Amino acid sequence: MSTVKHAARVAKDSTAFRRIARAGFVVLGLIHVIIGSIAISIAAGGSGDADQDGAMEQVRNNPIGGLLLLLIAAGLIALAVWQIASAFLAADPAETKKWGQRLKLFGIAGAYLVIGGLALVYAVGGHAESEEASKTLSQVVLAAPGGVALLVIVGLSVIGVGVGFVVSAIMRSFEKLLDMPTGAARGGIIALGVIGYLGKGVAVGVTGVLFVVAAVTQDPDKAAGLDAALHSLLDLPFGRLVLGAVGAGFAIYGIFCIARARFARM
Repeated sequence: MSTVKHAARVAKDSTAFRRIARAGFVVLGLIHVIIGSIAISIAAGGSGDADQDGAMEQVRNNPIGGLLLLLIAAGLIALAVWQIASAFLAADPAETKKWGQRLKLFGIAGAYLVIGGLALVYAVGGHAESEEASKTLSQVVLAAPGGVALLVIVGLSVIGVGVGFVVSAIMRSFEKLLDMPTGAARGGIIALGVIGYLGKGVAVGVTGVLFVVAAVTQDPDKAAGLDAALHSLLDLPFGRLVLGAVGAGFAIYGIFCIARARFARM
């Protein structure tokens, strides 16, 4: 473990690596802005996939899309490595809290690696459907012993992540992640964080609800990922307004991530 911690410390002390990891926040933000923009377009009567692969498709349609996707992958992989290094260096007098923090950071790193891997797939001309991946995951879980209960747990876990974003917005706990500037910039970043975390939290929470619905109905097709979750908002009263608001919040979360590249504590 000491060798791993030494390697993690070397990575975190590298100025060049920190800069690449900060760039990861920028590309993460751009992905959220694109997904949010697609969601707003759907709310206005348009079409599209408001999820990670939909965002990758939009980037690939750019004349230099392949290069941009490689840069996105590099930034996200660097950011994932940074999170893993932070996990190994996590310190807390209470061992339970320390390992809880480590698991959280490993989970975040895993999410970045998945999106980075998706960017690589699209960079080389491939294609992936996160909707199908969600359905397949649900099908596999439902087929396992106690599958219904397991899928409910998966759904509740995802809902918990969404609730965590909402609580972070209300408590403004995201400020702990930043070296906050002073003056008007501080107020602007707080506003971006509150609105962005709310939008992200609602989107993630609804995605978790679909997993629970898939478990209760024993229909894996119900758990179709972020795009299906956002589309499901259209069924609510004033659904287009709700989807537009969540899409705007999602995009604002992306802008917050871009600002985080400058002010993140690293």
